[in-house]
Amino acid sequence: MATQPQEATSRVRAVHCDHGAGDEEVYEALKRATAPLDRAWEKLRRANTITIKFNQAFNPARLVTIGGQLQEFVDYKVARAVLRLLRENTSAEIRCVEISTMAHNNDALTPEATMTLLPVLREFDVPLINGDLPPHKTYEVPGGGLMFRQYCLPEAVVDTDAFVSVQKLKNHAFMGVTLCLKNLFGLPPMEPHGRARQYFHHLVRLPYVLVDLGRIIQPTLNIIDALVGQSGREWGGEGRICDALIAGDEVIATDAVGTHLMGHDPLGDWPEPPFRRDRNAIAIAHHDGFGTAQLHTIDYQSEVQAPLASFDSAETDPPELVAAWRRSTCEQALYYRDHRQQFIDRYAGQYILLQDNEVVWHDTQSELRRSRRELAGARKESAMWLKLVDPDEAEGEHFEVYERELARWS
Repeated sequence: MATQPQEATSRVRAVHCDHGAGDEEVYEALKRATAPLDRAWEKLRRANTITIKFNQAFNPARLVTIGGQLQEFVDYKVARAVLRLLRENTSAEIRCVEISTMAHNNDALTPEATMTLLPVLREFDVPLINGDLPPHKTYEVPGGGLMFRQYCLPEAVVDTDAFVSVQKLKNHAFMGVTLCLKNLFGLPPMEPHGRARQYFHHLVRLPYVLVDLGRIIQPTLNIIDALVGQSGREWGGEGRICDALIAGDEVIATDAVGTHLMGHDPLGDWPEPPFRRDRNAIAIAHHDGFGTAQLHTIDYQSEVQAPLASFDSAETDPPELVAAWRRSTCEQALYYRDHRQQFIDRYAGQYILLQDNEVVWHDTQSELRRSRRELAGARKESAMWLKLVDPDEAEGEHFEVYERELARWS
């Protein structure tokens, strides 16, 4: 397949590579996929520093393989090929940044112990930066942001000359697909320097947050390991043999191709599968003018055909319940906006969970430590909206998002 529009601004290549191939064959396939990405290589070759985020952090006792390949994470062969290409074609200092939620929530694990690719990083003398630790900075989203005005991120993520996102081809039970854009969600620090994952990983918020992170970080090179993939969900799904590698010079275009090769519509949206729980971040980015998800507007060439295998997201809850959660999430956010002063008077500086216009939990820390399903009690259909009560509203949440989402029901 090939699409080469005259005015294309993004370039993506998908190549065939047998999942059982050795290191040299994988390297040659990735070299073939990335060679036409002139814009990306121009920036990478000028760079003094290159920061990489691999999809890799997990409990080492729970790693899953299919066909001899890591099923849920970037495989060692692909990581080795990425680092070899960068070493051979640039003179930059290369560093890898990662945050381990597993180690953060398990005192028995160190961050290093959860880094699946640590042996490969050491082989190429690439330092690992724990993004959960300072230094951090607060960065404003270009254009003002879709969900928030600003985000706290590790300095190494943004204060770099080029950023590389390397991700596995997977479905996601919450977001439908998890590709190079979703890979960026692993970068905001957690408590005590940042927020609990639940704060951003929230109905309605998350797809807009992903687009905001994409706008701040602007990955130079995006690579999807599709030697094998996973259907259903991001953890514990069903393995798929795909025999492909995908590379692009723009994150949304790359993810659009990845989504297409999974057999999904890159511009599909909630509630259509695989976007069963929330909106499609790729489509949101496209409609906001951040990248393109239309294949005919991408300089796209492929040695493989869609679908690479059978993919779909898991249906975790009945559609009617998901719709009730989405609607009540918006209602609680707007109730907070309209009654903000009364919450400031009582809960300033604290995080609150708002359900049916009542504060059902509050704390100075954002970690819930219990699932919202459990905290919801008997009102299972009423969403619980998590918010920092900040008199200055420094994060700059855009409540008009909730207004627009509510309008979908009118």
